[in-house]
Amino acid sequence: MSEQYNQPVTARVYSQESFGSVDGPGVRFVIFLQGCAMRCKFCHNADSWDMQKGEVYSSDDLLKRALRFRSYWADKGGITISGGEPLLQMDFLLDFCRKAKAQGVNITIDTSGNPFTRRKPFFSKFQELLNYVDLFLLDIKEINDETHRDLTGYSNENILDLARYLSEIGKPVWIRHVLVPEYSDKDEDLKKLDTFIRSLKNVERVEVLPYHTLGVFKWKELGLEYPLEGIDPSTKERIANANELLHTAEYTKYLEEK
Repeated sequence: MSEQYNQPVTARVYSQESFGSVDGPGVRFVIFLQGCAMRCKFCHNADSWDMQKGEVYSSDDLLKRALRFRSYWADKGGITISGGEPLLQMDFLLDFCRKAKAQGVNITIDTSGNPFTRRKPFFSKFQELLNYVDLFLLDIKEINDETHRDLTGYSNENILDLARYLSEIGKPVWIRHVLVPEYSDKDEDLKKLDTFIRSLKNVERVEVLPYHTLGVFKWKELGLEYPLEGIDPSTKERIANANELLHTAEYTKYLEEK
């Protein structure tokens, strides 16, 4: 066997969480990978953007670490790979998820969808990844493309295309929407987002994630100016309004026993 096949597949890791309870079903070991191309104005982990930072782990080492906690996962739990943006480290994802699935682990990918394209080589690798992933947590940060560009630095066209593709193939998805006052909190856009989500056939849950300022200090530590200075966290009224307009209470499939 050639030397290249003996090389461990590695990833740059931002952080790990042993007992995650909000990043997929059940209790989960959550791996936050380093690196993200998007520059969301509300990002609470701006220190996760740089692809050259983070701690290097092999897929084998990370899986061993995760499996130590398997007794806590019960029937619904498992491993969630988040970020940063996990789809930027596709070769690692393929190796790690293939090995985890061989162990019978439930696997969730938490993604912004930003790297998605139907072009090769990404798309062929993504199609293979689908064999190992049970659930996607997909952030749709804003339905209006112009506002999305202002809020994140990128178009949402390929993100919405990812949502449509996952619907076409019937892969389960939880949709997440960060509610940012003055940006992603407009009733007109929330109604359009609701219409889009209703056009999908695979959505098991819709979550409204209220904007908060807990990560502002990280921007300052990086010497960056926080772009949403002066914008207060979402109010209870606006959170309730978003949940109503997005009909989040109607998406209950995630509560069913698998």
